Amino acid sequence: MVKFISLSSGSNGNCYYIGSDNVSLLIDLGIGGRTINRRLNAHDISLSKVDMVLVTHEHMDHIRYLGGFTQRYHKVVFVTEALHKVLERHFCTAGKLDGCVKETRPGEVTECMGVKFIPFSVPHDARDTVGYYIDFFGHTFTFVTDVGKVTDDVVKYCRMASHLIVESNYDPGMLVTGPYTPELKKRIAEEHGHLSNEQTADLLRRSCHEGLKSVFLCHLSANNNTPSLAFESARAALNSVGGEEITLYALPRREASPLFIYD
Repeated sequence: MVKFISLSSGSNGNCYYIGSDNVSLLIDLGIGGRTINRRLNAHDISLSKVDMVLVTHEHMDHIRYLGGFTQRYHKVVFVTEALHKVLERHFCTAGKLDGCVKETRPGEVTECMGVKFIPFSVPHDARDTVGYYIDFFGHTFTFVTDVGKVTDDVVKYCRMASHLIVESNYDPGMLVTGPYTPELKKRIAEEHGHLSNEQTADLLRRSCHEGLKSVFLCHLSANNNTPSLAFESARAALNSVGGEEITLYALPRREASPLFIYD
């Protein structure tokens, strides 16, 4: 039995849990430790029992608690070599990761405690942003949480997974007419920014396959999107390629999702 929970998803902070009775991991640590522990405890899970962390990139909404976590629990953290160098200087993590980091390479398989995963490069305005394909004892997940455009690698790893956690950040119309500065709007919409609902819909049409069971829409903008817009766009895309039976869920920003269990 494998459990999946989104503990927070969005520019306010990102953190996701995958675990079983024997092994567990977090993808990113962008919210406070007390909040993470409280949301895990609601499902009788303890943060102290988490075995490893996979980090996507160095933006604050993904690593806010990473240094505090390693100092307190001394668990292994997986990052690419380039990201490791950035984290050694970042004020959240400098001097706090010693003895905890194991470096990975995009496109190569890493195994820890029976969990296999592959980081893969994605375009985003950070030093070395990656998505993750994770084989959790036969249950496969692909995380694409901050990415400016859909690449061949993104499609490849999405087509390999049973469960997708994929960004659907903004509605283009809302972004254009919204309150952000022209510079910030440009950053979001460029190829190293974030995925729009339409780009995510195109990704789902290209990556839908017979083994796909669920899609979780993550990192929705509070100002330039709504859960209903993201959901409707993704649902139409899945339905157009025969994915009517695929579970679709828009992850909440400032609270935990329900617990999803896969046998």
